[in-house]
Amino acid sequence: MVAIPVSAAPAKRIVALSPHSVEMLYAIGAGESIVATTEHADYPQEAVQIPRIGGYHGIQIERVIELDPDLVVVWGSGNKAEDVEKLNKLGFKVYNSDPKTLEAVAGELEELGELTGHQEQASMVIADYQLQLKELRASNAVKPKVKVFYQLWSTPLMSVAKNSWIQQIIDVCHGENVFFDADSDYPQLSLENVLMKMPEVILQSQDKGNILGVDWSQWQEIPAVKNEHIYPLNADLLHRAAPRAILGVRSLCDALDKAR
Repeated sequence: MVAIPVSAAPAKRIVALSPHSVEMLYAIGAGESIVATTEHADYPQEAVQIPRIGGYHGIQIERVIELDPDLVVVWGSGNKAEDVEKLNKLGFKVYNSDPKTLEAVAGELEELGELTGHQEQASMVIADYQLQLKELRASNAVKPKVKVFYQLWSTPLMSVAKNSWIQQIIDVCHGENVFFDADSDYPQLSLENVLMKMPEVILQSQDKGNILGVDWSQWQEIPAVKNEHIYPLNADLLHRAAPRAILGVRSLCDALDKAR
């Protein structure tokens, strides 16, 4: 949480440097104040029309200077550190939107509401988000565990481990991540690694390249393959720390329910 001066004027010209912050700002009613964003910011539909000034490769700092925003919402783990440092040195009002937990999404919605003067709508979005998350935790906690392999990508084959964002969602749905204790948060694997773990469910981010990258039908000894419990899921809902993450949680829980 950050200290926000009570007297600060609401931001009216916002540069939002991540897809999830764009979603948050639209959710609280501040979307029309966004004057620039980055690649892949595509929700809601109106966001597609916002001018792009960079992406994972870096931010066009000179364009930020030209736009003269009164708030720059950066992404600490998604934007280049040197770009964020430059924006701070140039004197822009910078807010780091980088929630690491499902609960932290609510806190950032509150702070963005205060920064933009949309506290009332932010409060309503937060209340709905927190209620749904609480209900999902409670309803799934009593269900039997299911062994899950989350296929983050196929070539190279990658998954998620205990400190990842996806792990929190698996926890809500009472799944058992077969690579929970991997050495890195996003481990690179072999097909043999998966075979040894014998997952009951395989979840894939719904990217064509990911789905086509591995022909799981060759591995009928894996319970998830044998019982046809392989489910592609919407990566935007699962990977973005925004209010729509609740929809991602529901989709993952529904997939595990099919295998129970």
